[in-house]
Amino acid sequence: MVMSSRPPARPTMKDVAAAAGVGLKTVSRVVNDESGVSSEMVIRVRTAIDALGFRRNDSARLLRTGSTASIGLLLEDIGDPFSSALSRGVEQVARAHGKLLFTGSSEESAPRERELALALCAGRVDGLLVVPAGDDHRYLLPEMAAGVPVVFLDRPATGIQADVVLSDNVGGARRAVEHLIGHGHRRIGFVGDLPHLYTCAERLSGYRAALEDAGLPVTDSRIATGPTDPRSVARAVARLTSGPEPVTALLTANNRVTVGALGYLAGRSGRPALVGFDDLELAALLSPGLTVVAQDPDTLGRTAAGLLFERLEGDTSLPRQVVLPTRLIVRGSGETPPDAV
Repeated sequence: MVMSSRPPARPTMKDVAAAAGVGLKTVSRVVNDESGVSSEMVIRVRTAIDALGFRRNDSARLLRTGSTASIGLLLEDIGDPFSSALSRGVEQVARAHGKLLFTGSSEESAPRERELALALCAGRVDGLLVVPAGDDHRYLLPEMAAGVPVVFLDRPATGIQADVVLSDNVGGARRAVEHLIGHGHRRIGFVGDLPHLYTCAERLSGYRAALEDAGLPVTDSRIATGPTDPRSVARAVARLTSGPEPVTALLTANNRVTVGALGYLAGRSGRPALVGFDDLELAALLSPGLTVVAQDPDTLGRTAAGLLFERLEGDTSLPRQVVLPTRLIVRGSGETPPDAV
């Protein structure tokens, strides 16, 4: 006897319909979670699906509908706590809409951002969410013209008009510096990210505005921007806190900078007052607790995903910009008086 090597045929919707004793359209509605089917029929169909081991053919569905039931999300770094929380917010909204979420990290590289974005579009995601690393997003125009909605998060697009959801970076930084001024500080330093990044530029703008409003000089020697690795941040903090007129307070402009600054200052006497932009998971357990300007990355992700699904559902209004508030959380590190530094 000759044994066939051909695998057994996959059960089809017709097989499920025959096993359940219902019409093919009823099976299709149950498989695609459509309304109009009684609970009794749903149970019969799902029982037949389980018994036969039926699996929906998503390739055929794509050819028929042009939809992959998925969206893409490009982040700066998926391992960063801010990015992780943002991703969770997006995923919860995607799940509620029956969509899968594919995520990638640009690592602050414009070529990498473009490569990943176009790869996701080539994979036929239904929509795209982008935390931009590059400064020219015109490469997305053909994809948008082909019907792929794109929403930007945390930073706006450059070169194109698109929906964007931002945090109040200027207002948050201004509030942090006003808080330090209110505790008697007059020499306040700023340690930020790469200066061309939108978030760094906006937070630096808020820092400058608060000093100017208080009649204090804005001194370039008290500003340090650049890479956020621990060694670079340590050098910046060492420069600002030494010399004949060291700063007595610092605004650290994102969580990576804050962690680097705390690492350098650990165990040193006469530590400057410090307010960090972005909350940290263990901030309240430090001694003193870390005073921060907190964003809400979960709401940022949820809001952006909500805009994306509105576009997928047919919203053709003009691109929108949504700015979410930040809040100052006082825990102790920003309240050290100048004479204690």
